[in-house]
Amino acid sequence: MEEITVKIVRDAPTIEIPKYATPGSAGVDLCSTMYCIIKPGELALIPTGIKLAIPEGYEAQIRPRSGLAMNSRVIIPNAPGTIDSDYRGEIKVLLLNMGNEPFTLTFGDRIAQVVFAPVARAKFENVKQLDDTKRGSGGFGSTGIR
Repeated sequence: MEEITVKIVRDAPTIEIPKYATPGSAGVDLCSTMYCIIKPGELALIPTGIKLAIPEGYEAQIRPRSGLAMNSRVIIPNAPGTIDSDYRGEIKVLLLNMGNEPFTLTFGDRIAQVVFAPVARAKFENVKQLDDTKRGSGGFGSTGIR
C-alpha cells in the first residue's frame, strides 16, 4: 500500500489528528467542531477545524459514513466531494438530513471520511468522431439490471 505525507493544521489543540481505525481502513474520519441541529430536509455546512496540504497529483475525497446514513439518514449530497491539492482552507462537510427527525451534532461527532487518491490529468484531443463500441451511446439503464 502506498503511503503519502499530508501536512495538517488544526484550528485548536482539542481537534484530533485523523487516524485509520483499522489496518484495512481506506479512509479516516472527519469530525464536527460545532454544535448544531439539522432539521429534516435541511442542509448544513459543518466545519472540521483542519486544513490539509495534499501532495500534488492527489485529491482528498470526502465520503459519507455509512452508519450515519443508515442510522440517522444524514448524507453528503455531493459525495464524493473533492478537495484539490492546491486548496489550503478549512475542510468543511456539507450534510443533508433526509430523515423525519432533527439531527443533533456536537463537537467531535464523526461526520464523514476522507480517502486520498491519485489523479490523472486529461490532455484533450479534438477529433471528428469517436471509436465505435458495443455499448455506443446507450446511457441510463441501457445495460439492464441483470
